[in-house]
Order: sequence, then structure tokens, then C-alpha cells
Amino acid sequence: MSHDPETTAIKGLPDNARRPLNPGEEYVPLVPQDGVPEVTARSITMGLIFCAIFSMAAAYLALKLGQGIEAAIPISILAVGISRFFARKNTILENVIIQSIGANSSHVVSGAAFTIPALYVLANTAGSGVPTPSMWQVILVSFIGGCIGILFLLPLRHHFMVENHGIFPWPEATATAEILVTGEKAGNQAKELAVAAVIGAGYDGLVSIFRAMGENITLKSVWVGQAMRDKFLAFNFLNSAATLGIGYIIGLRYTAVIAAGSIFSMFVLVPLVHAFGEHVPTVLAPGGILIKDMSPEAVFSSYVRIIGVGAIAGAGVMGVLASMPNMIRSIISNLKALMSGEKVADTVVPKRTDRTIPGGMVTIGLVVAGLSTLLFLSFGLGIKNALMPALVGTAMVFIIAFFFAPVAARAIATIGTNPISGMTMLTLVITGVVMLKLNFTGGYGMFLTMMVGGIVCTALAASGAFSTDLKIGHWIGATPAKQIAWKFVGTLVAAIFTGIAMWVMANLKGPDGAFLMGTNALPAPQASAMKAILEGIFGATSMPLRWYCFGLGVVLSFVLRMVELPALGFALGMYLPIELNTPLVLGGLLSHWVNRPKQGTSEADGKARENRGVLIASGLMAGGAIMGVVASFIKLKWASGFPLLSEEAAVGKTGETIAIIAMVALCAYVVIYSRRAKATE
Repeated sequence: MSHDPETTAIKGLPDNARRPLNPGEEYVPLVPQDGVPEVTARSITMGLIFCAIFSMAAAYLALKLGQGIEAAIPISILAVGISRFFARKNTILENVIIQSIGANSSHVVSGAAFTIPALYVLANTAGSGVPTPSMWQVILVSFIGGCIGILFLLPLRHHFMVENHGIFPWPEATATAEILVTGEKAGNQAKELAVAAVIGAGYDGLVSIFRAMGENITLKSVWVGQAMRDKFLAFNFLNSAATLGIGYIIGLRYTAVIAAGSIFSMFVLVPLVHAFGEHVPTVLAPGGILIKDMSPEAVFSSYVRIIGVGAIAGAGVMGVLASMPNMIRSIISNLKALMSGEKVADTVVPKRTDRTIPGGMVTIGLVVAGLSTLLFLSFGLGIKNALMPALVGTAMVFIIAFFFAPVAARAIATIGTNPISGMTMLTLVITGVVMLKLNFTGGYGMFLTMMVGGIVCTALAASGAFSTDLKIGHWIGATPAKQIAWKFVGTLVAAIFTGIAMWVMANLKGPDGAFLMGTNALPAPQASAMKAILEGIFGATSMPLRWYCFGLGVVLSFVLRMVELPALGFALGMYLPIELNTPLVLGGLLSHWVNRPKQGTSEADGKARENRGVLIASGLMAGGAIMGVVASFIKLKWASGFPLLSEEAAVGKTGETIAIIAMVALCAYVVIYSRRAKATE
């Protein structure tokens, strides 16, 4: 049966795209046929240009504001919009390739910006002994890490995409796929997505740019919130349309587990730590002040969040062990094909949408990546007699990436958030302690440890981001082999432009001749936390409490596994601030209300309500993401945006009241408009 690309493209994702398949049922992607333009000069050129631009922009924003750019959604919108000016519009498969290449900018920048700036700051600190990273060192760290992350995810592609089809919600992949699909057609669905995106952008713009309402609802201005504060219980709710949309797509099941982790952290562990800390007369590292003088948020950030890191680590190790049979089968199959010289032509030729790179190439790629890492750490850092530490560092990179690449992918598949900062902190702690045991101390010990952390951080970011790309391609019908091949090229381009941007900003000086990196002009917040860890390991400050907190988290993850609760979701809730998780669970509740059976309506109408709800949530995410980028650039010049109200009003009772009313109205729009959907439309 022949398929016309345009006819196929306007149908939307298949009905079984986001649900588990029934026994014997097969998922047929949106574009199953061959012959649709995919990898073309246009798609490659646009993808690489977007990758370069967003890499430099994301690097600057990450160093200035501590936040990067989620590039997949904006690039998808740009790809769809710009193609309308060509004589031939892009096909949907070309747009998949464009966003897949361009989205490299997000994860490569995340890996570099979370780690490398700490070395620049230390290098400018008198007496640290830390050398200044060169541009090519930053590029190699980013490229090697990105390649390792991609390679470690490839054996799990079938596990995540096929075996677990419909199991995970994939919030960012859902929003991006809806944009790509809806951009191909006109009519009600395109209008619904556009309207929701405008509403999401307008709502988040009023919050973050115009300061017309509170950005964080704390209820401190009413007696309930103040009474909770008096008991050292902190309620925080991020007033964000985009986050609400993410929670809607995730659904009530996962968001409830995540919220449970946050509640346990903020309403059980934080008051408990504070109660004990009131009787401690000294400062306990990693905290910077007495516990009795801390706010609930400070106690969470200094101590409780480390328990969350330990829980993520424990859940991640158990998750890898649980998926080990699948990984072993894949590895054995790859080795058999490699050793026997088996060729694709001699076996059953896979469908285009199942075609991936040969398993032997993955094995070779990992070997090359391992040797490259070893050579780089041995001879590329300018450190003498570094072979043994380099061997240990390479082993750390591959062991941690092996165990946590699936964790990163599962976290992205579940909540759309990758806890790479926590896993990178764990990498620095483990690597730093091992380096000390090898008597590799001082500035060069810090330098090598952070380079290992940079490679791991980029690898984990790449694994999570690449899983999103593969899922989008799986739903729509891209060729995995082509996505994979050009992902490596996009990683190289992103690494080059990230290295250039990082080097330029590291050499910026103020009027007094002092470097700006690490100052208020370029604070690099995430890297500052990594710097503190290095100083705690290699300096004079002892932090045994960090290990106790981490170990408690590991034990807790085992307990959760024993009682058959989703350990990773709960651990993510413990690690992420509560203000991010409360709107997630509200979005999950809205999804539950929208999808409840409506008396007297057909199953087809129920499906129409479900589809419209996902479309609206995707629009809120898209609009919020675009406005987040705009707001970030505006904040570079005006710290408070363009306040319609005073700054005090935006965070006080008036701002909270307006925020609550606006959030109720937004929820009403999502529920009422989604519930009105009919199959006949």
C-alpha cells in the first residue's frame, strides 16, 4: 500500500503512540514509508546553524544566570516556521533531523557550564595551583563526553523505545513531537496549539518579565503559610504555565510519586535536621552557617538535597542491575555479529524505522572513546606522570557513565528533568577521594578531577537528551541510523562553539583588570557549587556529614525498592526543589480530571479530550520555553524585567493573590476547554 507523505503527515500521531501496546499489536509510526526526504543539505545546514547559535547563547546564559536553554522546542518551532519561506516546505522527517542536530547545544553546554568554569575561577585564585583550561581542552571534554553518552545509550535504544513503548510519559518529547506534527497541518489542532503557546508565553512573560504577579507562591502572607513557617515547614509553588504543562503530560501517577519525595524532604527531613541542628554550636560543612540560623530552603540545599543525591545513585544502580539482562543480551549479540563477521545483507533486512548502526560499531566506538579519554587525561592536560591517575579517571568515567546513562534517560522519560548536577557531584566526590588515595593532590589533582567530572556531566546530559531525540524519531518514523550519525556531528559542532564561548567569557576582564568569571558579572552558579566540592575534598575543610547524608539516601532507595515503590521518581522528588514539584502534581491532577470518563459520552470523545489536553499542555510548554529564553536575555540587562507593580508587590500579598487567581484561571482553561472536545471535530 502506498503512502503519500503529505497525507500521512497531517493525520497526527497514531492512537497507540503514548499507550502500552496490546498483545500482538504493532506500533506503526506516522511516516512508515520510504522515499520521504530526511537527511538533505537543507536539514543538515539548518540543524548545524541552530546548533552553533544556541550553543553560544546557552553558554552565556548558563554562566550569567545558572540556567541553560532547552533548545529542542524552540528549534522545532523555528524549523517549522522558516520552512514556510522555501519553495518546498520541509518534510516532517527533515524537521526531526534539524531539531535532533540543533538540540546538541543544550546538553553539551550543560556538561561544560556546570563544571569547567570552576577551573577558571580556581585558576584566577592566588595559591590554588590550578592551571587555566585552554579552549581546545574544553572542546575535547565536551566532545568526548557527548560521544560517550550517545554510545552508552545505543544498546538501550530498543529497550526504551520498543520494549517500554507507552510506559513512560516523555514530556519534552511529547511537546516537541506535537509541535512538529501540528506544524505540518492547518485546522483546529494547529490553532489549538498556537493559542495554548500564546497563553503559555503570555502567562510566563507576565511572571518573569513584567513581574505582574508572584513568581513563587509561598503563602507566607496568609496565616496558613506563616503558621507552617513557624513550624519550619516551607511550602513553595512555582507560578509557571510551562511547568504545569509538563506535569499534565507526565500524569498523576508519576507526579504523585515525585511530590511524595518533595514532601518527605521538606516536611520531614528538613524539620528533623533543623531540630537536631539547633543544639549544634558549630558550623557543619557543607553548610556555611549554623543550622539554627538557616531557612528551610537553606537546610534543604545544604544537607537534605545530598540525601536525594544518594537516593538517586542507589536507585540508578538498582535500575541498571534490573536492566542488565537486556544490556547483556544486546552486548552478546553485538559481539557475536562482530566476531562472526555477520553482515546485514546475510540476515533479515530491518525496516527503515528500525535500522540502527551495527553493534560492532558501538563496541569499536566505546574502545576509541576510552583510548581518547585516556590519552587526553594522560597527555592533554599538561600534567607530568599522570598515566596512573589518568587510568583511574578513565575507569571512573566509564563506570559512572555505564551506570548512570540509563538513569539520565529514565529521568528524562519520566519527568523531563535530568539530575546531572547531582550525579556530577557524586562523580567529583568519588574521583577526588580516589585521587587523594593515589597522593595526587593540589591544583593538578583538582584539575584532573574536574576534567573527569566534565566528561561525565556531558555524557549524562547527552544520554538524556539523545533518548528524547530517539523517542521523537520513533513516534514520527525517522531512521535511527541517520539520527545517530548526525548526532555525533552535531555534538562536535556544539563542542567547538561551546569551547569558543567559554574561552571568550573566561578571558573577559572588568575595568579594574580583574577577570569577571566567578564575579557578579559572570557568577556561573552551578560551577560554583562544583568548586566548593573540590575545595572540600582537596582543601582543609572536612565534610563527613556529606557522606552520612549520601549513605542515608542510598539506604532509603533500597528500602523503597523493597516495598516496591518507584525509587527513582521518589528520589528525584527529594532532590528537586519543592517549588518545581508542586506545579507538576497540579498538572497531573488536571490530566486526571480531564481524562475521567464523562457520563453519556463515547470512547472516541474520551480520546478527543485526551488528545486536546496533551496538545494544550504541549503549547503551554512551548510558549513557556520560548518566553524563558526571552526573559533570560532581558534579565541580562534589567534584573527585575519591566515591573508593572513594585518589586515588593510582586513577591508580597498582592503578588501572591494575583498569582493564585491567575493559576486558577489557567487550570480552568485547561480542564474546561479540554473536556469540551468531541470526536466529530
